[in-house]
Amino acid sequence: MHIDLLRSGDKSLPRQISETIAQRITSGLLQPGTRLPSVRGLSSSLKVSQVTVSKAYADLEQRGHILCSQGKGCYVAERDRSRQGPEARWQDGYDDYLPRAQLWRNFDYSEVDYPFHLASIHSSLLPLGPIGTTMAALVKEQPELMATYGNFQGDPELREVMRRHLQSRGIQLGASDLMITSGAQQGIDLVARTFVGPGDTVYLEAPSYTGAIDVFAGRGAEMIFVPMDGEGMRVDRLTAMCDRRPPKLIYTNPTFQNPSGVTMSMPRRQRLLELARSYRCLIVEDDPFSDLYFHQPPPASIKSLDTAGHVVYMKSFSKVLAPGCRIACVAAEGNILSRLIAAKSASDLGSPLLTQRAVLPFIERQYDEYAAKLRSALRARQEAAARLLKQNAPAGVTWQLPEGGLNLWLQLPESPGIEQLHALAEQEGISFLPGDVCYAGDIPSRHIRLSYSQLTQEGMERGLRRFLLLLERHLRS
Repeated sequence: MHIDLLRSGDKSLPRQISETIAQRITSGLLQPGTRLPSVRGLSSSLKVSQVTVSKAYADLEQRGHILCSQGKGCYVAERDRSRQGPEARWQDGYDDYLPRAQLWRNFDYSEVDYPFHLASIHSSLLPLGPIGTTMAALVKEQPELMATYGNFQGDPELREVMRRHLQSRGIQLGASDLMITSGAQQGIDLVARTFVGPGDTVYLEAPSYTGAIDVFAGRGAEMIFVPMDGEGMRVDRLTAMCDRRPPKLIYTNPTFQNPSGVTMSMPRRQRLLELARSYRCLIVEDDPFSDLYFHQPPPASIKSLDTAGHVVYMKSFSKVLAPGCRIACVAAEGNILSRLIAAKSASDLGSPLLTQRAVLPFIERQYDEYAAKLRSALRARQEAAARLLKQNAPAGVTWQLPEGGLNLWLQLPESPGIEQLHALAEQEGISFLPGDVCYAGDIPSRHIRLSYSQLTQEGMERGLRRFLLLLERHLRS
């Protein structure tokens, strides 16, 4: 079992080992019943003492992740998930370098009737018809597109359309400063594999986007989570943290943040950019939701303030147009962008040309009008969800309504037993995102994320009523 250990870090070695194994267990990389390496074997492979491994295993057993038996070894404890068949047991000892995979696990609820865990938009609200018509025409009239490798940086025509789109939002860059990626998730991965290595310090909001945490964990980064308030990331706290551990990279989702829904104020955005300048580090600004505001447009992006190339900006179009097309735009300058293009070429030889051409005319001619209608529909869903919460939420459950985006972030009372609630909800055909997956390490959370956008409005209201009844019963018991 491979585990990247930071021997000069603030966290003890037993804690690092136990947290990494716990994350592998909770994200499904280690199945129930899997035998863990022996204390002697793991201490030898990690080059630590047997006492260190014994402490880690004791911590895992105390928290209910594993069961240890004298003479038989330690095994992953059984959970309420499907069990791995005996025919796959030979794979248990096949080492990997994945410290966690919560994003994969959190998408694995295709059977539920009310998928509140997915921060996505119901297909009836998406422009699948126009994009599908364009794609069908391209396949018929230009079939050679399917036999052509796209430009590693992205289709030049689409990059020009993206340039104009970003310019209308205050980001003054050329088409040569943009790269098309297969969703923002790939963009985050390319930045991490290019600029982040084992032990590098990455700062994130607390809580943060699960997919980004997975990526940085996979690079062996030392992730430090910065508290938030109503104005977003506490830059004052971040400044004090940076004095102790200078940042290699700061990841932020500043507008209708996923999962909390909080929007970073303009003064905080300015101070965050000043901090990046002083430490000569990168900011990754992940921006999937800024067009989904319900009242007033959000503050200008951090990238629009950037004059020295400290910000790598990512604008996803997948969520708001067609998730299956996997289209996002990454904006960066100079040698930063050149290295990201090189990383992308090694990753996938360029995003598919067909899907780039399929979304191009819609973004160019119809996007702004469509976005206005989408905002109206999502606002109606959020208002309906807010009414139901106000009427039916159990005592002690609190929330703040974001000014846009797709999610509600609920805080439950003390000791809510979220793991048991999650299992009960699955039995009722309901899913939600537990808040603990939005942190690194085995950190307990009293929060859950509910998305009101993945269902029809009627389906959302019906499912939310059922969930709130279930939550009332659970908290009462």
